[in-house]
Formats: sequence, C-alpha cells, structure tokens
Amino acid sequence: MERLVTTSQAAEILGLSLQGIHYRIKKDQLKSLKKDGKTFVYITDDMKSQNSNTKVEPPQNQQTNNNNNFQAVIDVKNEQIELLKKSMKWMKKQYISEIFRLERNQKKIIEVFNSEIKLLQSAFNEMRAIYKPQIQNNFQQKPQNSSDFITVKDFSVLMKRYNKTEQEIKNIIFKAIKDGDNRFIYNKVEKKLLILNSDFLDLI
Repeated sequence: MERLVTTSQAAEILGLSLQGIHYRIKKDQLKSLKKDGKTFVYITDDMKSQNSNTKVEPPQNQQTNNNNNFQAVIDVKNEQIELLKKSMKWMKKQYISEIFRLERNQKKIIEVFNSEIKLLQSAFNEMRAIYKPQIQNNFQQKPQNSSDFITVKDFSVLMKRYNKTEQEIKNIIFKAIKDGDNRFIYNKVEKKLLILNSDFLDLI
C-alpha cells in the first residue's frame, strides 16, 4: 500500500537520516511530490521491510561537498566582516575630518569677529577725536553768566543740544546727586537744586 508522508516521517519509517531521504529523492530512488513549498515522499510497506536491515547513506564525497559549502559560507561571512570593518574605519576617518573642518571654520569666524570689533573700536576713536574738540568749543561758546551757577532749565537746554531726552537729563541729575558730584548741590531744606557752571563733557 502506497502512502504520502513528509520527509521527516519517511526518515523515521525507513530508518534513514533526512540527508539520506533527500539523497534518495535526488537519485530517483524515492518518488516525491512538492506541495505548498514542502516535499512529500511516497512510501510503501515493501520499502519499509527492505530498508529495515539496509541503510543507504550518501557517499563520502557528498559529506565532503557539504563541508566545502559550509566553509564557503564562512569565507563569505568573513569577507563581509572585513568589508564592514573597512567601511567603519573610513566612516570614522570622515567623521574626524568633519569635526576638524568645523573647528577650523569656527576659529576663522571668531577671528573675523575680533577683526570687525577692532575696526569698530578704531572708527569710534577716530570719530571721537574729530568731534570732541567741537563739543568742547560748544561748551566754551556757551554764554557765561555773572553767577557761578546755572539753572536746571539752562542745564536741560545744554543737554538737549546733544540729543538728550527729558528722562535722560533727569537721570543724569539724580545720578550726579547720588554719586556726590560737587557740581550738583541739592538743598534738602529748601528743596532747591544748584548747578555749578562747569564743564559737563563727561555727562554726554
């Protein structure tokens, strides 16, 4: 009686290894059928009795071929590992190179900023050297009163010539009084402010 079994079942029935079953299928010593990606084998009762005392195993060279195939797989894997190592080494080198490039660019940017700051400082000093004499002349040309003091109004007018706002003028006066500037004398009793007629260039 013929029946269809899996290769594992056939190996158990015939007393063979799976390798022996596949070898017999390859040599057309066993009828087989592939279904849904699986291999099935036709087995009869006669085949079971015939193979109870005799085992057919693949020749020794088949085992050698399997060993060679296994070694070939190992060689391929080793080659892939070496390629990965080289790739990682290259990527590390590129990473270090990129960091070095960024650091070098950062230093260049800092140098450019420092150079710009120095230029601005130089330009400011030049402008100050040009306009400071003019400011001093303006103070010297200010009409002199017979009194040694000027009014708060006169002081405000003088400061406004240099684009000081009302709030800025108030802050200048309050700070001068707080700092003990001798040019600003505040009488707490009479609540009056006396301002000495002096040079106010340091307040501009």
